[in-house]
Amino acid sequence: QVQLVESGGGLVQPGGSLRLSCAASGSLFGINAMGWYRQARGLERELVARITRDDNTDYTDSVKGRFTISRDRPKNTLYLQMNSLKPEDTAVYYCNAHNIANYPRDYWGQGTQVTVSS
Repeated sequence: QVQLVESGGGLVQPGGSLRLSCAASGSLFGINAMGWYRQARGLERELVARITRDDNTDYTDSVKGRFTISRDRPKNTLYLQMNSLKPEDTAVYYCNAHNIANYPRDYWGQGTQVTVSS
């Protein structure tokens, strides 16, 4: 079992910054990749950024140059630094861990609300 605990969401003005954190615990040896997803109300959940075990990263085009995904290995914590936030970034952000131990499966955090508004 993998448990993901998120923090860092909130309300910020356009152009501002937030850093989301995701603390992972449990059986982490099988984690192949972790990522951040978001879902705006009425829209499908989309990948924002992901990082693999080998530290390869991918970003959706709309956040490239503004968001940075990173990981603190000793703390088992995933981060998403979000700069130059726009109203269209408003969504519930979810931490994800893809586990390949025994069989492929995904774990999800509880979601944290990010609201970008004047």
